[in-house]
Amino acid sequence: MVLSRANIVRRLSIARCGAAASLMTMLWSLSVAAQPGTVAVTGDGTATVLRPSVTDGEKTKSKAAKKPSAPAPTEEDTETASREPPPPASGGGHSIVALVNDEPITAYEIDQRAMLLSGSTVADKAKANFQAIVKNPRTSDRLKAILNETVKANEGKSRDAIIAIFEKRKKEFGLNLQKQAFESARASALPGMKKQAIEELIDEKLKLQEAKNQKVTIDDDDVQKIINNIAERNKMTLAEFTKRLGGNIGVMTTRIRATLSWNEVVKKRFGPMINVTSRDVDKLVATSAIGAPQDDVELRLQRIRITMPAKLEENGIAKRIQEADNIRTKFAGCKSTRDITIGVAGAKFEEIGKRRTSSFPEPTRSLLLNASDGEMLPPSVGDGAVELWVVCDRTAVTPEAEKRNKAEGELKQKEFEVMAKRYLKDLREDAHIEYR
Repeated sequence: MVLSRANIVRRLSIARCGAAASLMTMLWSLSVAAQPGTVAVTGDGTATVLRPSVTDGEKTKSKAAKKPSAPAPTEEDTETASREPPPPASGGGHSIVALVNDEPITAYEIDQRAMLLSGSTVADKAKANFQAIVKNPRTSDRLKAILNETVKANEGKSRDAIIAIFEKRKKEFGLNLQKQAFESARASALPGMKKQAIEELIDEKLKLQEAKNQKVTIDDDDVQKIINNIAERNKMTLAEFTKRLGGNIGVMTTRIRATLSWNEVVKKRFGPMINVTSRDVDKLVATSAIGAPQDDVELRLQRIRITMPAKLEENGIAKRIQEADNIRTKFAGCKSTRDITIGVAGAKFEEIGKRRTSSFPEPTRSLLLNASDGEMLPPSVGDGAVELWVVCDRTAVTPEAEKRNKAEGELKQKEFEVMAKRYLKDLREDAHIEYR
């Protein structure tokens, strides 16, 4: 049925009245998720995966940074460990903003890090901006104008056809409002984050430099596991998570690598110095509400993984299982496990250490529990590899023992954090940090 313009406008009055209000419910769910470059990380994995987790360090200023600037630089000034940073630049691409022991930090790195740090701040601000825009009377007026323009431009078409065209234009209008809200939120949040980003990047450079000096290296697989864990906690695939970071996962990767490296440096340097007494543990257990799970079994485990080739032939899996069986026949206790993997293509030995049986899914959990101490389980296939699990020994963990272990861990963690902050402060004071 073809309607006149007047009839169409009258029949669309309900849609016009409710259009502005429907924008919020229809479109906000798309708004922040559609914007690349920020991510509100709900669990980055480091707090539970890294032990000890060490803070990024106090944003301390170097000794020389406290000195007033001279009218003109002298030879002595050029030897100064650092200078007071100027206000962060708003752009500049790959221009150098700071040097840390002659290693540059660029404006691009600062922008990327500031975007990462802004995360939830930008999301909350963008939502507030969007709500304000939708409630603005001018938004409703513009929506009514779009409706009238749509009706006028499509005279002679059916009511349903015009409604469909209007709904499409309304959605485009809403998406444009989202973009405005997001860009406004990001523009207001980033300048405040850039100072924090610069200081964090300086700390990061110092940590990685010290890790190199101490010959500490981190496997790419360890970094990737944490990245995957972050994506999983945010209920995203790795590809989706990378897109939320603006298509550049390198920012997060570098940050995690620096944290892992720093943890190892601190443990290497101060591990033997950490001393927690039984009296300290007793005091913390008595004064805190540290919870503990039910009785469980803690196993000391080893594992051999024989990876599958990229292209498997028909007998590929059977061949790998046969290789695993051959390894198993040579097993002579936990001390022999590492040696019997040598020379086997694709075989990798892993000293898993102590793990709670409750952390394993079935049927692996039951197989491990039923194994004897010093036993290697038959080969199993999982996660792109044939696996051989070894149970070295076991310990029954009671709730009281678990509470004491947690208390001891907390006390050691606090000591590590204090030492790590002091260590990083010393590195900053001894470093040549130049702000440009």
